[in-house]
Amino acid sequence: MDETVNIGLIGFGTIGSGVVATLNQNIQLLERKVNKKVNLKRIVDLDITTDRGVEVNQEILSTDVDDILEDEEIDIVIELVGGYQPALNFILRAMENGKHVVTANKALLAKHWQEITDSAHKNGVRISFEASVGGGIPLLVPLNDGLAANNIETIYGIINGTANYILTKMDAEGLDFDTVLKEAQDMGYAEADPTFDIEGHDTAQKLIILSILGFGIYVEQEKFHVEGITRITPDDIRFAREELESVIKLLAIAQIADGELEIRVHPTLVPETHLLASVNDVFNAVYLVGDVVGPVLMYGAGAGMMPTASAVVADCIDIMQDMERPVAYGPKETRVEKVKDISDVESKYYLRITALDEPGVLHSISGILSELDISIESVSQKKADEGEAVPIFMVTHHALEKNMQEALQLIEEMDFVKEETVLIRLL
Repeated sequence: MDETVNIGLIGFGTIGSGVVATLNQNIQLLERKVNKKVNLKRIVDLDITTDRGVEVNQEILSTDVDDILEDEEIDIVIELVGGYQPALNFILRAMENGKHVVTANKALLAKHWQEITDSAHKNGVRISFEASVGGGIPLLVPLNDGLAANNIETIYGIINGTANYILTKMDAEGLDFDTVLKEAQDMGYAEADPTFDIEGHDTAQKLIILSILGFGIYVEQEKFHVEGITRITPDDIRFAREELESVIKLLAIAQIADGELEIRVHPTLVPETHLLASVNDVFNAVYLVGDVVGPVLMYGAGAGMMPTASAVVADCIDIMQDMERPVAYGPKETRVEKVKDISDVESKYYLRITALDEPGVLHSISGILSELDISIESVSQKKADEGEAVPIFMVTHHALEKNMQEALQLIEEMDFVKEETVLIRLL
């Protein structure tokens, strides 16, 4: 091994500690794979005194990021700071100085994709980001390289462990959303402020990256529908199981037909027979359909210190094996002619309408739906004393989203409707 590859690590938090642990544990394996000496030359963090629980040479620790960015001997920079700034500045400076970059920063990639990849191409370096979407799941490299013979037709993803854990526990134990969220926070599966996860934003950022690699198009989050899981109740989950033989998942959806791309994130009723229905707890999965290979499921740990570190180090190995190889991030020419607005999407719908148990209520609701070309497949109502508000469960046949939204607005203007109606689309 005549050649040495030097790595600089910016960010010595949870994932950074996992990267150091992985290098400590498997350094000989890595060096055999690349036939090069692998050297973690520098670690930079604002805090270099706290014990991370991993063995590290104290002499390589620094609080000055220039010790990495301006070191001509460092070949690969791992950015694990997170957030937008100063992470963006670190990545751009590293590439301008001729260094390859590995990151797990999906938020930064989703917002600054063009600027980052333009800089990589301009400076003849690579930006690798396997850990940004599926944690430890080998996903982006297989999508970009292993499925290169395919036109990707469909991407469905369960790609947020917090949301998936909450829905799984609600399903298994019949608990309400707030109770399970508190439990998830106590166990470290949810942040103190869980908004990013439970409102679908984390899933949306990951879907942006998947859509780039799958369809060759960058779609800003503001341009597509994103909806969270906060209004799902045990009643919804129970009805899905008992009446529809389905489970509720927070699903990332991107699919193309006739040049139109549907891209959206929302709770979705997934049939129990579908491969994604059995993806539970904090695990993630992405279901792809290629025009040649057909359906492919990629499943595993979507977050966590060691699974994410596995993907980060794998990116480093990939770069080391051929530092001169240019990387194409998805198809060079997109088949997408138009991004379809959510209002033009057709779907079957589940509705939970909380209304007074009075004569004529069902007739009024069905009349509104009928006027907007929405036909009812099934309807169920809980028994209650007359005059009480009870949930009415409806499933429609395929209908246009804009018609459904207009119908919901008219229904909720009715005096007998006492709560905001819950709508869940069927896969």
